[in-house]
Amino acid sequence: MRTRTRPSRMAVLATVAALAAGVLAGCAQDSEGPSGSATGGGGDGGKGKTTLTVGVFGAFGLKEAGLYDQYMKLHPDIAIKQTSIERNENYYPQLLTHLGSGSGLADIQAVEVNNIAEVASTQADKLVDLGRTEGVRQDSFLPWKWSQATNKDGRTIGLGTDIGPQGICYRKDLFAAAGLPTDRASVGALWAGDWRKYLDAGKKFKAKAPKGTAFVDSASGVMAAITGSEANRFYDKDGKVVYKTNPAVRNAWDIAAEFAGAGLTAKLQQFTPAWDQGYANAGFATISCPAWMLGYIQDKSGAAGKGKWDVAAAPKPSNWGGSFLVVPEAGKNKKEAAELVAWLTAPEQQATLFAKRGSFPSSQAAYALPAVSGAKHEYFDNAPIGEIFSAAAQGVPVQIVGPKDLIIAQNLADVGMLQVDQKGTSSKDGWDAAVKAIDNALDQ
Repeated sequence: MRTRTRPSRMAVLATVAALAAGVLAGCAQDSEGPSGSATGGGGDGGKGKTTLTVGVFGAFGLKEAGLYDQYMKLHPDIAIKQTSIERNENYYPQLLTHLGSGSGLADIQAVEVNNIAEVASTQADKLVDLGRTEGVRQDSFLPWKWSQATNKDGRTIGLGTDIGPQGICYRKDLFAAAGLPTDRASVGALWAGDWRKYLDAGKKFKAKAPKGTAFVDSASGVMAAITGSEANRFYDKDGKVVYKTNPAVRNAWDIAAEFAGAGLTAKLQQFTPAWDQGYANAGFATISCPAWMLGYIQDKSGAAGKGKWDVAAAPKPSNWGGSFLVVPEAGKNKKEAAELVAWLTAPEQQATLFAKRGSFPSSQAAYALPAVSGAKHEYFDNAPIGEIFSAAAQGVPVQIVGPKDLIIAQNLADVGMLQVDQKGTSSKDGWDAAVKAIDNALDQ
């Protein structure tokens, strides 16, 4: 089962990190850490050193960006060793098992955003309250990011590494052929403030669209972007599952179904070979895209797409993706581990991670740093991506996240909306099928 949440954002970054590193312009040269070994620390760390272990999934980026080496240079008494499991689907169940037993844990563990609510609500007593760590300032993080890892008791069990604020990536050549504006300001104005205006723009595009092209890649992608812009989604503030009766979710469903019914989609499923081919063939004109996806689009569109793609603001600020670092209480080096997490998630290091790996900072204090504020993307006609995604990030609402958000989102997309989009299933029948699948999954 695939949806916008899979493969993980880290898996995508592993594919396109080299591209991202080469296209971010206007970045501060002094943001780069010193080069070092591939392991980020060797052997037992040396006599008298404290070895801190870090467990992550995929190519998480911290080691690849040289941050571990930089920290060890600043702290000669610390050695850092990282282990990685390729996919979060395999990593996360093991993490829960180890938290339950209190053994087999690294000093620092990564947690994907789709899992943070479950960890914060069921495992908080097994994790250090990082909000109390010296040097950590809540106001340096985006409020909605901080809240995602803070439970009802006020314990902040994780510090955010990155986020996925979204814009709308669009093909200027296809817009021009359809008689639509092409400069990013005018394009953003087409749908500013209202996702239904995005639908209206799609209808205008279709009227004069080049043969064989669609306005968007998929109805499921539209639905997920809309729900990602809502404060209330699948759960209410008391932890009750409310997606069935939440008007915001049903509105997202209805608009996405209208995209499908109006023939505005390419009927593709994201992160499949056919979707990748859609980029190569210029098969669709727009897609909701977080900062980390730019390298993916470049990779799949190839040299022929350079300068034809651009980025405009989304109708409403929305987020897709992000991760956290946590420190298990069972660790032997909790103080040192918490200090390392605080340093890795500080504004300067988050700016470095963005400059080198394309991971957009969850620290709002990083947005004024040159590596972020001055960032442009050459492939996307030198779009000022630092400015665009910073504005989006700061507009995302504080969103209620629940422990089974991923299950609900996947079934709405893959069981329900995919049928509406690809098979012509009625909106009602698609919704009913998704609800049935979700109910069965939540009852297990």
